[in-house]
Amino acid sequence: MKKADVHLGATYLVKVAGNLVPVKIDREHDNGGWVGTSAKTGKTIRIKTAQRLRKPLDDEAHGAKNALKATEGAIKASSRDTGECAATSGQHEAGEANPMSLLDAAAEILAIGDAMRCQDIVNVAIGRGLWTPGKGKTPANTLNAAIAKEIKTKGDDSRFVKVERGKFALASMT
Repeated sequence: MKKADVHLGATYLVKVAGNLVPVKIDREHDNGGWVGTSAKTGKTIRIKTAQRLRKPLDDEAHGAKNALKATEGAIKASSRDTGECAATSGQHEAGEANPMSLLDAAAEILAIGDAMRCQDIVNVAIGRGLWTPGKGKTPANTLNAAIAKEIKTKGDDSRFVKVERGKFALASMT
């Protein structure tokens, strides 16, 4: 948007701290830009450049309604943390047990057999249905880091021991 297109008293969709917020332009600022009031919170906001203005919202009668729709659309489109709880991993149906972590699955798999590489542990855990992969692209690397961290932090109390480069076993097995 250009500076010439901005009108005092009009409501615009403005990018503020990464979010799109409806703002009514109240006056011009002494050092350039504008001073406006957020239609959502009522706070005063300084808009330094016209580039922060995304689009004008309709006249005053429809401005609040369109501002609310625009704000909701911006929140849905935003990949930023909005503070609303969206996680579903803690919600299970009645009678359903919590899923096993990959680290616990590794301990269960290593209890049965010999020392294994992390990629093999991941494949066995998926094959037996002990663990289901999430969105991560490198679960074997994550497992390797988790086992190494447990060995480092717990020391002799760790469930795992490093047998050789890239291979782990249960501490009770060695």
